[in-house]
Formats: sequence, C-alpha cells, structure tokens
Amino acid sequence: MTSEFQALQRQNTWTLVPSSSNQNLVGCRWVYKLKRNSDGSIARYKARLVAKGYHQQQGMDYDETFSPVVKPATVRLILSIAAQQNWSLKQLDVSNAFLHGLLKENVYMQQPPGFIDPQYPKHVCQLQKALYGLKQAPRAWFERFTSHLLTMGFTPSLADPSLFLYRQGSTVVYLLLYVDDIIVTGNQPTVVQSLITKLAQEFDIKDLGQLKFFLGLQIDYRSSGFFVHQQKYATDLLAKFNMSTCKPCSTPFVSLSRIRKDDGIPLSDPTPFRSMVGGLQYLTFTRPDLSYAVNHICQFMHQPTDHHLVAAKRILRYVQGTLHHGLTFRPGPLSLTAFTDSDWAGDPMDRRSTTGLIVFLGHNPITWQSKKQPTVARSSTEAEYRALANCAADLAWVRMVLKDLGIFLHAPPTIWCDNLSALALATNPVFHARTKHVEVDYHFIREKVTNRDLQLHHISTDDQLADILTKALPSPRFRYLQDKLMPHSPSHQFEGG
Repeated sequence: MTSEFQALQRQNTWTLVPSSSNQNLVGCRWVYKLKRNSDGSIARYKARLVAKGYHQQQGMDYDETFSPVVKPATVRLILSIAAQQNWSLKQLDVSNAFLHGLLKENVYMQQPPGFIDPQYPKHVCQLQKALYGLKQAPRAWFERFTSHLLTMGFTPSLADPSLFLYRQGSTVVYLLLYVDDIIVTGNQPTVVQSLITKLAQEFDIKDLGQLKFFLGLQIDYRSSGFFVHQQKYATDLLAKFNMSTCKPCSTPFVSLSRIRKDDGIPLSDPTPFRSMVGGLQYLTFTRPDLSYAVNHICQFMHQPTDHHLVAAKRILRYVQGTLHHGLTFRPGPLSLTAFTDSDWAGDPMDRRSTTGLIVFLGHNPITWQSKKQPTVARSSTEAEYRALANCAADLAWVRMVLKDLGIFLHAPPTIWCDNLSALALATNPVFHARTKHVEVDYHFIREKVTNRDLQLHHISTDDQLADILTKALPSPRFRYLQDKLMPHSPSHQFEGG
C-alpha cells in the first residue's frame, strides 16, 4: 500500500483542496490482488487504490466513457502474420496505466484510507489523473497513449482503433493495445526495441520479453510456428465450478440434440450459470470447436433451468478432456479462404436457422461465428444465402485490416459453400419470385462477386468445415472436423460419452 501511495504521489495524481458543499465527493478504497505467472505461481502482491465510480454523476464529473480494446480476431490476425513472416513477438505492460490519463472534468475524492494528511485532514483530493475506478479512466488513458503514439509516427487502423502501425521505409512495426497490455512485433527487432525504449521514457513500461501469456492466452513456440491455447484459464474455470475431477466426454453437446427454452425447472439462483457461460464464452478465443455449444446455451441466460445447467456442465466435461487443445499459427500462403454453412430451421422453438462461418488466412483460422439468424428463412437456399452474406461482411473487415497493415492479396478471397442454389443466387438473379423478400442489404454479396472481390466455390457437405458451427454432431463427425480446424492439437483422451 505504501509503495502504491508513493507512486500516486510521484504521478501528481491529485492536489488537496478544501471541501465545499457544491462538490460531488467520490469515495475510494484499497483493492488487493495477486498477479500470477502463466504456470499459476505468484508473481507479485499488488495493492491498488480504486475510486468508487458509482458515486459519480453524469454531466457533473464525467461524460464520455467508451474506450476501445483490440478485437480477438485482430490478435489472431497479427499472430498469423508474425508466424508467416517469422517475426518475434514482444509483450509490454504499463504500470499504473490509468494514472497517465488526464482528466478533463473536475473530480473530487476522499483522501485514501490509512493515508489521511495530518496537516489537512478535512481536505479532499482534486484528481488530476484518471484513477482506477473512475468511469472515464479507460477512455482518458486510451486518449493519452494514442496521442503519444501519434507523435512517435504510429497511425491507428481504421478497422480496429486499438491496432497501431509504424512504417519507416521498409521497416514495419505493429502494436496491439488491450487497456494496459501491449503486443509489439515487426520486421526489424532493433527498431522494435528502440520504439519500446521511447515508450518507456514517457510511461512506466515493463518489458516482459517474448510474448508468452496474454489475456489468459498461453503462447508456446514451436519450429512450425506458435501454438496458442488457454490451458491455465480452462483449468481455473473447472476449479471454480468444482469440476476439476469430472469425467470427460467426447463432444460438447449431445449429438443432434436441441434444448428448449422451457425445458426443466428454473434455477433459484441463475448467477452461477451465467458466470459459467461467460467463462466458456471467453474460452472460444482459441476454441472454435466450442462455439456452437456455447452459442446455444447463451440463449438461456435470462431464465436458465436445471437442464440448461446440465448442458453447460457437459461443455466443461468436454473441456476437461481437451485442456491442451488450441490453435496452431504457422507459415502458409497469404490468401483468404472461408467456409460458410447454415442449419436451416434448426431451432424447434422459433424455426430460425443458425449461421456458421470460419475465415482462414493461409492455414490459420482468424475469425469464426456460430450465430442464430435474426429472421426465419423460408428455404434452405435463403438460410445459406444469409450465411454467405455474413461471411462476405467478415471477409470485408479482414481485408480492411490487411489493407491498413499494408498487406495486399494476390487473389480475391474464396468462400466455400455446400448449397448450389445459394451460389447461383449470389452469382445470378435467379429464383426472383421466391427470393425477392430477402433484404436488400444481403444482396451486397452479389455485388462483391460481380466486382471480383470474392470467389464462390461449391464444396461437398462432407468437407464443409463450418458444419461444426451450426449443429450438434455425432462424435466421429465432430472429431473429424475438429482435427481439420485445430490441427496439431494433442490427441484425444476421452473416457465416457
């Protein structure tokens, strides 16, 4: 606590001023936390002074609060490029990051417990810096860090404002920012180190060396590239819900099963279920094989039942048997390939279809989606066409990021679809009488094809990788597709079914 308080003093975080009746006084408290290494061992003990932001009043001591963070797909894209170019990855951490943010509003706070100034015990702290807990603190820090990066020659990506690019002649450096966690990579290690040194002159930067543990992701280095997994996170998730010794199962969902909204008895306390599903949702960062099952149980967050809880625990049982699974990022062709599929009218409650899609850069999966369509499709053609349109939108975003990075593809992206009618509809205005009700915005895919921004090809259903994202599959089929999506993961070791 003492070292943290001294750090706050050195940063000139506040000035003591007399209190008055027209001030909205914000409280504060000390929060204690253990910082751990990737293997779970304790790295250091940490105390942090946190403002009670719920005391703030909008329009008086805060206004705008939104602050962007890097998208998961952007992280995977940069990892893929680094693997293809054989670039090293550096990790940085900013100590007391929010304290570097400058406040635009007048914010008054009580003096910290245990550190009341003996000379001015009745004074209050007028904050100059964005203390943790303030509603505008993340935004103030992001603006401060971004403005300094601009002075160093970085430019933000238009597709993802938390991705920054540095170009100087043939030198290229990419920087990813997630609050106070930073990844830096580039084609000139000496320039990368020089930029890190310049950042350290302005901010309290810790150079953590080679990227190994980032936002719960563990990065293992192999001769073939990077293996990214969440074994520690998954292990902690199992322990949190007392399932560390549970019996593994071979799939995250019972084959061809559908859970209904009103199945079972409502839970008296839905909080553990919601926490479990939220934890599983983050696990899909490196686990596309979980996406369909997690997406399905996410639909029951409002009023979960005991049946829904059993389904969520089955996913954890599957995770128990696949703790070491993850994604391998390895060199390959610089091309975009996507697979798209749909399960037409698969939900027995509302007969809406489920879209499944996955986009690859070379051999590496970059983004994927398992999502129920917003409206009912009147035919399998329409459902597949909507999935095609969603995939085209994702590809357009990936191409925008690549353009910002200065990477241009030699050939247009390819989408593989197993529905011939949807492919015909995307390339020619056929079946008009039966498809004219499809919203106009979905027809932009036809424009993409006409402009040669996309290539569409047919693929057999047996080889359709996106099938794993649309429905619960039998175990042999599920394992076959999982091995295609996530090659080089350790072999399965299941018990039970």
